Amino acid sequence: MSPLAMVVVAWLVPGAAHALLGQYRKAVIFCVVLTGMFVLGLAFGGRLFSFQVSDPLVLLAALAEWGLGVPHAVAALAGAGQGEVTAVTYEYGNTFLMAGGLLNTLVALNAFDRATERGRR
Repeated sequence: MSPLAMVVVAWLVPGAAHALLGQYRKAVIFCVVLTGMFVLGLAFGGRLFSFQVSDPLVLLAALAEWGLGVPHAVAALAGAGQGEVTAVTYEYGNTFLMAGGLLNTLVALNAFDRATERGRR
């Protein structure tokens, strides 16, 4: 599989590209931790931000959250992530959602490196 295809697979499902590379322990850890962060973010009342070009901070939050492809899409289709602004844990939820997406972006870049010669040194 090409390194770019690995990035797409890693972006869609956390840990999937590492599983395809034979790194099963890492794959399980990435999948459990990143999906768990996403679920905790939703449980804490975090909001799934939409892409609003008029508000740069909301746009950046949405980009960060979309770092987790399939979990984000499933939650959005299920109607989760409306955000409960009055909840004490609202900001914690947003932080978990964004951090999970950004960490998965790093995992996808690691999968790209592992799929190329650079990652095999």
